Amino acid sequence: MGFQVNVQPSGRQFEVLADETVLDAGIRQNIGLPYGCKDGACGSCKCRKLSGEVEHRPYQKNALSDAEAAEGYILTCRALPRSDLVLESRQVTSEGAFPVRKMPVRVMHLEQLSPDVMRVTLQLPANVPVQYHAGQYIDFLLADGQRRSYSMATAPHEVDPALPRIDLHIRHMPGGKFTDHVFGSMKEKEILRIEGPYGSFFLRDDSAGPLLFLASGTGFAPVKAILEQMAHQNSPRAAVLYWGARRPADLYMHQWMLDYCSAHPHVRYVPVISEAQPEDGWQGRTGLALDAMLADVPDMHDHDAYVCGSPAMVQAAHARCVQEAGLADDRFHADAFTSLRDKQTAPEATAD
Repeated sequence: MGFQVNVQPSGRQFEVLADETVLDAGIRQNIGLPYGCKDGACGSCKCRKLSGEVEHRPYQKNALSDAEAAEGYILTCRALPRSDLVLESRQVTSEGAFPVRKMPVRVMHLEQLSPDVMRVTLQLPANVPVQYHAGQYIDFLLADGQRRSYSMATAPHEVDPALPRIDLHIRHMPGGKFTDHVFGSMKEKEILRIEGPYGSFFLRDDSAGPLLFLASGTGFAPVKAILEQMAHQNSPRAAVLYWGARRPADLYMHQWMLDYCSAHPHVRYVPVISEAQPEDGWQGRTGLALDAMLADVPDMHDHDAYVCGSPAMVQAAHARCVQEAGLADDRFHADAFTSLRDKQTAPEATAD
């Protein structure tokens, strides 16, 4: 027998088996706990423990500080219950999460969108219903047992049931086993295996407040899917996307965003370049996209923020939006793109 977990204020309950993390048990039972990397690196799964005891597997201190741990916060992706638990997570609401499935996929098309970003179009099995929320991601299951995670850049309604396909935006990480293959030897018709959907980065329908999207690099991919979904649903919500990149060429779907905003005037687009060079001829905003967003929206009390990028950017955005701009903590939603390098180089905390 395992331990029982009760999540407040939703009242959702589930069982955690021996040597199973809280998050793994929640995913298995479609509870809808928030998470990102699942490796103790990003902090997206952090929630408050109201009662009970847990033991943590090793995690990175920038994901859960000693002060936060002392206040009762845990990382569900690393937490092993040692008693029944009561947790607080306002992101857990009603039932209805889509089941996680493994399936073969075929590479249908490769298109280089920028010097280091490839659009990979995957064909899914026609006999398996495609169910996911715009903004979620899938894992590639590699032959050696490793996984690589990428957000789906296609909204569910855009997937043709007769020939289901999804797009991924994959950034080249030189020396990376999988991305070197994508940019070097991957061919159309190649067969791969994926598992998903994963992630809690999807638009909540329990709020009508204005939306702030903050993305860096290929963090644009899940935002694009969410924007497609909003257009499909004729959502009237005001939204602004702050997309940060080093050079203008890194805004690999810049024209797509301009066209989208022309068709949907209640959505604005603010590209921000951090390392513009004279030869770029850049006339727009410069610096960090987070700084630009905070300068434009110093009061976020009535907003919902969706942030996607590196763990450092996500952590900085969460801290500053909540502390400086008054954003409600439960209205901050994030997807941290955690690379293997992030997991290997950041300092780790010892397990509890």
